[in-house]
Amino acid sequence: IYYDFLIGTANMLVLAALMLLRSYSGIFGPVFLALNLMVTVYPFHTWLVRRGCPSALSAIIVALVVFVLLLLMLAGFIWAVNEIIGMIPQYTGQFVALYDRLISFASDLGLDHASLTGALGKIDPNSLLNAATSLLSASTGFLGGLSVLVCALVFMAMDTAGFAQRLAIAASTHSRIVAGFRSFSQGVRSYWIVTTVFGLIVAVLDVVLLQVMGVPGVIIWGLLSFLTNYIPNVGFIVGLVPPALVALVSLGWKQALVVVAAYCVVNFVLQTIIQPRFAGDAVGVTPTVSFASLLVWGAVLGALARLVMRGEQNISVLWTIVLGAVGALVGGAVASLFGVAHTDGVDWIRWALSLVAAIVAISVYLGVTGRK
Repeated sequence: IYYDFLIGTANMLVLAALMLLRSYSGIFGPVFLALNLMVTVYPFHTWLVRRGCPSALSAIIVALVVFVLLLLMLAGFIWAVNEIIGMIPQYTGQFVALYDRLISFASDLGLDHASLTGALGKIDPNSLLNAATSLLSASTGFLGGLSVLVCALVFMAMDTAGFAQRLAIAASTHSRIVAGFRSFSQGVRSYWIVTTVFGLIVAVLDVVLLQVMGVPGVIIWGLLSFLTNYIPNVGFIVGLVPPALVALVSLGWKQALVVVAAYCVVNFVLQTIIQPRFAGDAVGVTPTVSFASLLVWGAVLGALARLVMRGEQNISVLWTIVLGAVGALVGGAVASLFGVAHTDGVDWIRWALSLVAAIVAISVYLGVTGRK
């Protein structure tokens, strides 16, 4: 009974800690990111100290390096967004033509122009105001998180000078904790290195692909691909949509589909198959575990999607699992895009979106293969 009480108490404490982290994620997230960045560049500090640089000066240099890297990434993202905005007027005619084609397609489906105009006229202006308010709140939250990140980096830089000495003292009495922290640090550094290297490879391949196809603005899309590589879940979609839209209005829908397909293939091969082999070793998650998890959820979602869909689907078990896995990835990305990937309790919204995405994927597969 005593051990059961201890286990129950420990579980309650862990749950309370997780709830606390979730409630104050706007603070803990930037602080943890600052810790990741400082841990990643800490070997540069030790390298400077070994070559005679004063420890305090080395800590300042390391902090400045982190700040410069963050500013470069932010400046690159702002430049890419500004270039995208500048490209929009060049394709006004193409967007108008695309709009006319969509209206014509809607008319073929039985929706006339008057009904579409009436539907657009029923849009509540308050909903647009609420959307603008939400966007402003998100921007405010970003600025607040950036402020916390900067402050955390400053204070961690102040501690960097004497960190090695304090770590040596701690190792004499808490060797296991120190060993665990060193293992964590090595894993963090390896993860960031792997992510950066593969992000560069993917960006270069994207640039070559878009250049061969003749899509305008290849440097913009390459930079955007590299920067969004650091954004979990939705980074791939954010980096894909702009070049796909430009390919659509400048080259046609076939070339746009080729861009989407090529991006998906490059991302799947490099960042879903190859990169986890290196990143998993860095953080202790093996590719086998990741692949098995994807198969399990693909099988569950694929089976549920086929149960929900009407009629008999002429589709194999393998394609059911594959398309279910596609639904899981797409649903998770969409849920993260709208900030509902993680909710209180079971993430019903994310799984509902994944189920819908799996149904759509199976429907598209059946339509393309003619197996309805």
